Amino acid sequence: MSSLHKSRIAEFQDILSEANISLEKLRELCFSGIPFEGGLRCLCWKILLNYLPVERTLWSSVLQKQRELYTQFLKEMIIQPGIAKANLGVSREDVTMEDHPLNPNPDSRWNTYFKDNEVLLQIDKDVRRLYPDMAFFQSMTEYPCLLILDPLNDFETLRKRVEQTTLKSQTVARNRSGVTNVSSPLKTLASNSLNEYEVLPNGCEAHWEVVERILFIYAKLNPGIAYVQGMNEIVGPLYYTFATDPNNEWKKHAEADTFFCFTNLMSEIRDNFIKSLDDSQCGITYKMEKVYSTLKEKDVELYMKLQEQNIKPQFFTFRWLTLLLSQEFLLPDVIRIWDSLFADDNRFDFLLLVCCAMLMLIRDQLLEGDFTLNMRLLQDYPISDVHLILKKAKDLQDSK
Repeated sequence: MSSLHKSRIAEFQDILSEANISLEKLRELCFSGIPFEGGLRCLCWKILLNYLPVERTLWSSVLQKQRELYTQFLKEMIIQPGIAKANLGVSREDVTMEDHPLNPNPDSRWNTYFKDNEVLLQIDKDVRRLYPDMAFFQSMTEYPCLLILDPLNDFETLRKRVEQTTLKSQTVARNRSGVTNVSSPLKTLASNSLNEYEVLPNGCEAHWEVVERILFIYAKLNPGIAYVQGMNEIVGPLYYTFATDPNNEWKKHAEADTFFCFTNLMSEIRDNFIKSLDDSQCGITYKMEKVYSTLKEKDVELYMKLQEQNIKPQFFTFRWLTLLLSQEFLLPDVIRIWDSLFADDNRFDFLLLVCCAMLMLIRDQLLEGDFTLNMRLLQDYPISDVHLILKKAKDLQDSK
């Protein structure tokens, strides 16, 4: 480790050891990248995403309260209708007489259960293919959810629920436009083969299953937006960062901490996922056009070239902005970009500049290319050096 890196770690430790942390100083330091050592990134992200307060003395009580709340969510939302009463001594038959799977009443818990399964199937399909080039999400977590996996209780795992549901019903894929894509269960089972992943021993679960649970609970608690394809790409880097925290005491609570940080992050970017808001000033269309208006200001020649070729911002910036560039780069590089995005006190204005920087760094190729070549460049971005991209974006920010 270089002396410069050691010095940088010491700067973070000094700021984070203060009784009342200066958010302004922390943002400034985090903007240039957060060291992984000592769990610094995990801690800084929790503060930047408003999960932990700046008062250090409150951390312990906040974490305890939030983690207990998450446990309550697990108890209330990942359980079949009727189980709770069965545990209170009421027989399953009596429960079934009161509320059964064919009950047409919209207030029926079984009716809710079946509707939830539509959302769950979409989440399951997406999380299983999360970062397929990495072994992490398919590997076994050191800290499985014992509440769910304990054989002495009646809670079912979401994996089991998916296996049962896929064989009984159609799969409904829900995107930003609403419900689309109704497919045959057998075809879905074949194409999304539940058997293509290694089956873990009883009492164990893979990291993707934890991500699935986080997204399912989020969807249950936020019925207005529920789950939309792409949210898995937002929660993935958060969970990976917390689940690889070198501090084991915090690492074992990665699921709960990720859930609340993801919820806070989504509260800031959720408008990107709501189609009805697309054309409002907080919607994704406005932000995509903002990338082009910023580009026009910084590089009018490149802007005019894209306009001449009728390359609209929604052809490529939709994914860049909605998913915070999580699909354009390798996961370690995404995490480095997010250090700067989370540290941005204007909340993701810097992302617009990053997008402009990405365009300007390939300006020569874009100016020479035709429509087909340029679309290929933009949809499969060729530069992997995120430090170069971030430097260019910072230069653009400083030139305002």
